Amino acid sequence: MGDVVELAGRRRARALARAAAPTPKAEFFFDLSCPFSYLAAESVERAFGRVTWRPAAAAALARRDPSADVASAASVRGAAERRAAVLRLPLEWPERFPAEVPAAMRACTLAIEQGRGGPFVLAAVRLAFCGGFDLDDPEILAEAAAAAGVGLGRSLKAAGDPARDATIDANGRRLLSAGADRLPALRVGRSLVWGEERVASVTAAAGGAAAVERRRS
Repeated sequence: MGDVVELAGRRRARALARAAAPTPKAEFFFDLSCPFSYLAAESVERAFGRVTWRPAAAAALARRDPSADVASAASVRGAAERRAAVLRLPLEWPERFPAEVPAAMRACTLAIEQGRGGPFVLAAVRLAFCGGFDLDDPEILAEAAAAAGVGLGRSLKAAGDPARDATIDANGRRLLSAGADRLPALRVGRSLVWGEERVASVTAAAGGAAAVERRRS
């Protein structure tokens, strides 16, 4: 009986230790018009206990990001399609690709303010790159807002508010000043990586560490 009580006590101690341990957290920089942001978003959401979602204007990285150049759209499509095949993810192309989606990005800032950034981002990139829909179409934007639990009226108002572009542009400039040359980007602690494959490596490592911790518990 004493052994059973001791074992139960150890389990409670481990549970308390896990609860007291800091939750892994990350900052994820993305553009809803970027296929590589789509390919990375779900793995980031799964790998980290807390994610701060940072919409960043791809245009701010245009001096070094070939995906911002319409002439390179074919090569970007090819690279994204190859990665999607490796990751076994569906990939459909929005009709206006590689056009930016400023209205959706502004609405995303509202979702983040309401603590619904993750659900909005995931819904939006699925609509864009699984369904091939134009995120700046008000009806499609309404679907993303509904999936995230964000009010339609406020979302549409935010989508039409150019003042929200300042935060988005600032996030892009912040990445540029740190040396980043493409999206998505991921900051974990003091470490910043960019490019979908490098982000995938970090999320895989984080997910593996979390799995080990679950097995120990």
